[in-house]
Amino acid sequence: MTEPLFFDTDCISAFLWVDNESILSKLFPGRIIIPKEVYDELSHPGVNRVKGLKAQVDLMLQAGDATIETITVGTDTYKLYRKLTSHPDPGHKVIGRGEAASISLAKEKQGILASNNLRDISDYVTEYGLSHLTTGDIMKIALDAGYINESQGNTIWVNMLARKRKLGYASFSDYLAAHKSETK
Repeated sequence: MTEPLFFDTDCISAFLWVDNESILSKLFPGRIIIPKEVYDELSHPGVNRVKGLKAQVDLMLQAGDATIETITVGTDTYKLYRKLTSHPDPGHKVIGRGEAASISLAKEKQGILASNNLRDISDYVTEYGLSHLTTGDIMKIALDAGYINESQGNTIWVNMLARKRKLGYASFSDYLAAHKSETK
C-alpha cells in the first residue's frame, strides 16, 4: 500500500485529540493528505481553543509527514466536491465539506479515503469504488506493524471515545474480535 490517504476531519482528529498522530506518521509517512477544507475545520477557533489541533497538524506538515491539498476551481474534482456538498444525485444526501473534499480527492488521485463517518460516506465509497480505512482499520495496521499492542490500543480507543469520537465499538478488542474474519 503506497497510495496517498485523504483524511476527513473526524478520522484525523480521532488521533489528534488523544495526542497519537505519531501513529499516522509512522504508518504513512509522507502519504497523509489533509484537504484544505479539513485543515480549515481543524483551524476553527472553537476547536482550536480547546485543543490545538491546528498546531498538531502544522507540526506534521513541517516534518513532511503530511501535506495539504487544495481543490482547484473548475476541475472535475471541484465539480464532484460541489455536487457532494450542495446538489447530490437523487437518493444521496448532502455531506460536509471535509468529507466531500476527502472523497473527491481520493477519487481523482486514486488514493485511500480515511473516514469514520460510514453513515454519510458508504454509498459514495461503493459508487466511486474507493479504498477506505476507518480509525479502527488504522489501529489494526498499527497493531500488525508492532507500533502498539492490544492493551495500548484499548487505552487509545477509550481516550478517543472520551473525546466523543464515534468508533462503532466499545473497545479496540471488540473491534478486533468483530473483524477477525476479515483478516483470514
